[in-house]
Amino acid sequence: MSALAKQPKLAAVTAANPQATVVPFSGRQVRKINLRHVGATALRNVAPPLVVMTLILLVWQTLCSSPDASLPSPLVVWAEAYDLIAFPFFSYGSQDIGLGWRVLVSLQRVAYGFGLAAVAGVLVGAIIGQSVWAMRGLDPIFQVLRTVPPLAWLPLSLAAFQDSNPSAIFVIFITSIWPVIINTAVGVRNIPQDYRNVAEVLRLNQFEFFFKIMLPSAAPYIFTGLRIGVGLSWLAIVAAEMLTGGVGIGFFIWDAWNSSRLPDIIVALAYIGVVGFALDKLVAALGTVITRGASAN
Repeated sequence: MSALAKQPKLAAVTAANPQATVVPFSGRQVRKINLRHVGATALRNVAPPLVVMTLILLVWQTLCSSPDASLPSPLVVWAEAYDLIAFPFFSYGSQDIGLGWRVLVSLQRVAYGFGLAAVAGVLVGAIIGQSVWAMRGLDPIFQVLRTVPPLAWLPLSLAAFQDSNPSAIFVIFITSIWPVIINTAVGVRNIPQDYRNVAEVLRLNQFEFFFKIMLPSAAPYIFTGLRIGVGLSWLAIVAAEMLTGGVGIGFFIWDAWNSSRLPDIIVALAYIGVVGFALDKLVAALGTVITRGASAN
């Protein structure tokens, strides 16, 4: 029967049941986007933070609007730091640049330090997770080293590298590697025995076992460590740049403090918070995609 001959029957079925879903030739049902549901979901997610932020700004403005206030009010911050807010990528010289450029400089250092920590942390954690003796012997040492503040490593790194840029990268590396190692080791230890038995049946070598069994099984734990590590790395670079100098966001805060530019400091803190939040969400989204929504138990 031709397609033209089928059209009357299709029209008759649709007339008899107006709510029937017409299935196209692809076999997939046509889904209508419920704009009301999408709008309600967006409102539930966006409205609470906006309300809380508005209340915080109102309280801040009320407390800091008096002449005796030691901190600037939101209106004063907006007036005195407008260029930093509205034009984050201006450049009038090697040192006179916008906060957007300064954030990118800091992010470049974070990318180097955290990237090295992620690779080394996963490899070391996988090796330690395979050995009960190594886990028991090294875990106390890792627990002690991870509590050392980032700035405490800075004098040693400056003495070793004799330069501020590699010293800052080392501080990021040594600060963010510990949660990656510990979480990876725990994830490897928790690989089900059935998976190990399958690897033995298939006669997988160590290389194949690492990529086909170990990494997929421990991925939720690995990304938990990566989320913690990326947050620590962002904290470390801001603290390290205050002492090492340069054009990063951390040195900008220290320089603004020495110049008594409190509105600039507040704007820089907002930049730091937004970038840190974005880094955490980026690693979390990447982990959700790779692990397909699985979580570390």
